[in-house]
Amino acid sequence: MYQHSQQNLAGIKRKLQRPAENAEWNPAVIETVQPHDEEATETARKHYFGPAQFYCVETICAPCGVVIGWDKFAKSESPTKILNFLNAMYPTQDSRPDYICIDKACLVLQTSLTNNSWDMWSQTTRFIVDSYHHTNHSADDKLCSTWCNPPPTDGSAPNLVVLAKDKKGIFYWKRAFNTQACEQLNSWLGGFESILKHMTIGNFITQSMWLKSKK
Repeated sequence: MYQHSQQNLAGIKRKLQRPAENAEWNPAVIETVQPHDEEATETARKHYFGPAQFYCVETICAPCGVVIGWDKFAKSESPTKILNFLNAMYPTQDSRPDYICIDKACLVLQTSLTNNSWDMWSQTTRFIVDSYHHTNHSADDKLCSTWCNPPPTDGSAPNLVVLAKDKKGIFYWKRAFNTQACEQLNSWLGGFESILKHMTIGNFITQSMWLKSKK
């Protein structure tokens, strides 16, 4: 007699989800870890016998976790593409936030300085690195540590840190916002990776718009 135990149900879930499944008609994909403070390179395809996949889906989240916008990045997540995405999402000065938190903030800042778009962004916005990735950035990078530090205690960004008190009555500096909202969203989306990566472009966009309308 079949037993509906937690162990059996967990095994069935693993069989159904199969997050590492790769269909026979798809070539094996070997993922490499891209350092967040280094420029991404586009990988050339050896053949076109398998269906193409987008490099990533870029999302913009509010600190509370609400998704503000998203876009598909075809071949890489370059700072130029990120700036174009931000320009499309925030076309006017009134619509731009005071801070934009992103793992590649220092690269985005360098690129904006190079292409002269910083003259526009500097009037309203500051690019900072999220706290999850900031520890992996080089401490010798003065531009990153000075301008993209998420919890500065030098008074340069008083809206990013607040003075709080612990249970013993001792004061300490505390981050005022959740800078890991997008990373938490990505972690949640990872559970649906096996479904999303097999969708066509049309189905992906339709499903994403449906989910957005349900919020």
